[in-house]
Amino acid sequence: MADIKLNLINRSNDRNNSSIVIFQRNEATSFNELAVAWQVVKNLGQGWSHPFAYPMGMAVAASDSWGNYSPLKPAENGQQFQVVRDPSGDILKYTGQATSQNEVEVLNALDQGAVNANVYRDGKLLATKTAIAPGQKATFQFRPTIWIGVVSQVEEGQLINSAILQQINTELSLFGIASADIVMTGGGPGASSTPFEFTLQNILYA
Repeated sequence: MADIKLNLINRSNDRNNSSIVIFQRNEATSFNELAVAWQVVKNLGQGWSHPFAYPMGMAVAASDSWGNYSPLKPAENGQQFQVVRDPSGDILKYTGQATSQNEVEVLNALDQGAVNANVYRDGKLLATKTAIAPGQKATFQFRPTIWIGVVSQVEEGQLINSAILQQINTELSLFGIASADIVMTGGGPGASSTPFEFTLQNILYA
């Protein structure tokens, strides 16, 4: 599957040099679960653009209670991975079909010790599930949509706090798209300021 090529363009009246956060929601969990800041675009001047890719493929990794991290493994919807103990220590391995064709699962198959499961897209942390007890699993499901908004004090790869999440209500569907511009408008100083808006333009369909 080819990457979706996106280009974020600042056509806003922003004077504050705001940061822009892009993230996905894990559809397999409750809506109010915290999301990870997948991409944070900083210092995007007026008229400037920031190209980035949205790969269809993902990767998973696990970390254990000892603070050890597994290598990343390519992952697709419908796959299950397990953290198991082998003579060399804990390993993360592909074990077959997930319960749902739309989900990626990470099962803690250890006898003891919680694990964390992390999903990456384009090498950047996309979602995380912590403290998975032995015998429990984390499920990840993502629709081809991104959420985008203007923020302050959000760092890439960190959880976005709920107060900030509640302010971000722009969801852009990438379904069937090969490339598009994401155009940011609005903002500005004083009484004439309008809310920031993000729209898809110059869409090429796959």
